[in-house]
Amino acid sequence: MLTESTALSSPDALAVAPALTRTASQTLAEQLAARFADRIRDRLLAPGSRLPSVRQCAAQHGLNPSTVVAAYDLLLAHGLVQAQRNRGFFVRERTPLRDAGPGSTGLAALVAAPGDRGDASVRIAAPVNAAALIRAMFHPAGSQPQPGMGAFPPDWMAATFMQAAVRRVSTPQALADSSLRYGEPLGDGHLRRVLADRLQVMGLPAEPQHIITTVGATHALDIVSRTLLKPGDCVMVEEPGWAVEFARLDAMGMRILPVPRGPAGPDLAVMARYCEAHAPKLFVSVSVLHNPTGYCLSPASAHRVLQLAQQHDFHVVEDDTYGHIAPEHATRMSVLDGLQRTIYVSGFAKILAPNWRVGYLAAPGAWVERLLDTKLLTTLTTPSLLERALAHCIEQGQLRRHAQRIRTRLDAARGRSVHLAQAAGCRFVAAPSGLFGWVDTGVDTEALAQRMLDEGILIAPGALFHAARAPSTLMRINFATTQDAAFWQVFSRLAGARGS
Repeated sequence: MLTESTALSSPDALAVAPALTRTASQTLAEQLAARFADRIRDRLLAPGSRLPSVRQCAAQHGLNPSTVVAAYDLLLAHGLVQAQRNRGFFVRERTPLRDAGPGSTGLAALVAAPGDRGDASVRIAAPVNAAALIRAMFHPAGSQPQPGMGAFPPDWMAATFMQAAVRRVSTPQALADSSLRYGEPLGDGHLRRVLADRLQVMGLPAEPQHIITTVGATHALDIVSRTLLKPGDCVMVEEPGWAVEFARLDAMGMRILPVPRGPAGPDLAVMARYCEAHAPKLFVSVSVLHNPTGYCLSPASAHRVLQLAQQHDFHVVEDDTYGHIAPEHATRMSVLDGLQRTIYVSGFAKILAPNWRVGYLAAPGAWVERLLDTKLLTTLTTPSLLERALAHCIEQGQLRRHAQRIRTRLDAARGRSVHLAQAAGCRFVAAPSGLFGWVDTGVDTEALAQRMLDEGILIAPGALFHAARAPSTLMRINFATTQDAAFWQVFSRLAGARGS
C-alpha cells in the first residue's frame, strides 16, 4: 500500500491485461512469460512470491498446461524464478541482470527497469510491495476502481480555494522573495505560527520554534529516523502497519520489532518484552485512525506507552496523517506527553492536495536543531510559496470546511462499501472507521492480487501490512473507492475462482 519508479511505467499499466493470442513473432508461452516478467520488474510480484500453479494458471488464461510449463521454463532459464519440489515456482530473491545491458532483449531486459541496472538486489517484504502501490499513485488506471490506493479519489479533492490561495500569495514581489532565495530553514514562519496555534487548540504545547516543515509527512518520518537512529538500532512498529515505513526502516538498516496493534492500542506486554530484550530506540505509532485497521488509541494505552518510553529511554514518533478526518477529542500521545519523549508528525497531502507535499513535525526543543540539520542535509529548505498558501487556507477556515465535507462524504461512502463488502462474503476484523477497512476475504489475498491485476485492479493484500511475509486472507480496502458494486462483482468472481 503501494506506492513508484518505472514499475507502473505507463498510464495504461493497470489496464485490463489483453488476452494472450498466438502471433508470428511470439508464442503463447513467450507472451505469458513476458507478462510475469513485467510484474516482477514492476515489483507487483515480489521476491519470494509464489506463481500460480500450472493448472490454476492454465485455467485462468485458457491455455494448455504444457504452454504454462513452457512459460515457467523460460522464466527459470532467465533466472527470474526458481522451482521448489512439490511446492511450485517462486520469484527469486535476487534478480540477475547480467543479460540486461544496453540493447539487450528478452525477459531479462524486461525486468531491468531504468535506474535498476546497476543493482540486482531488491529488498521487498510483501507480495504486492509498498513501492508498487506508491507507483500506482502516479499512473492511475482511469475510471477503474482501485481499492488498494491509500488516498481519496481526485474528484473528492477538487477545491477552488486552493488555487485562490496560490494566486493570493503569488504577487510579483512575493514570487521574487520566495523563488530567488532560499526560504527559512525551519519553514515559512507564517505557516509555523498558524500550525502552532492549531496544535495548541488540540492541547499540544508547540511553539513555532518547535515546528519544522517538510516535504510531506513521509519526509518528516525520514528526518526523525535519520536523526535519532543509526544502522542496527531496534525500532518498534505497529503490526499490521504501514508497508512504506517497514520498507524505509529496513532500507536504513534498522532492526524492526513488530508490535501487534489491537483496538485500544499496541500490545503492551510485547512492547515490555522488547524493551527488556532489545533496548529499542524508537516506537512509531499511528495513534488515530490507524492504517490499515482504523483503530484509535485509548487514553489508558497511551499512558502506558509513555511510561514504558520513560522507563526504557526510547522516543515515540506519532504519525497523525489521518487526523483531519479523525473523531473529535481523539487521544494523542504527544498531547498527553507535552512533547517530552514524543515527536508529532502530520501533513496535508491526504486531505488537501497530494502534490503540494507539505508536512511538518513538532519536536521537543532539545531535538529541534539536530532535526533541522538533517532537513538541511536532505532538502535544504521547503517551498515557501505553497506553505504560505496553505497558511492562508487554514487561517480563513477553508481547510476546516473542506475537511468537514470530506468527512461527510466519507461517512456515506463507508456505509455503502461496508454493505457491499459484507454482501460479497467479507468479514470486517476491525470496526469500520476512517478511510480504510480491514477485511477477511476467506481467500489467499496474495494470489487474489495477481488475478485482480489481470482485470486492471490493484488491491492491498494483508501480507503487505506485515514486517515479514506470511500468507493472509486479509485485505485493506479504501472506502472511497469501493462503494461501487462493479469492483465487488469482479472480486466475487475472482475470489470464487480459487483454482488449485
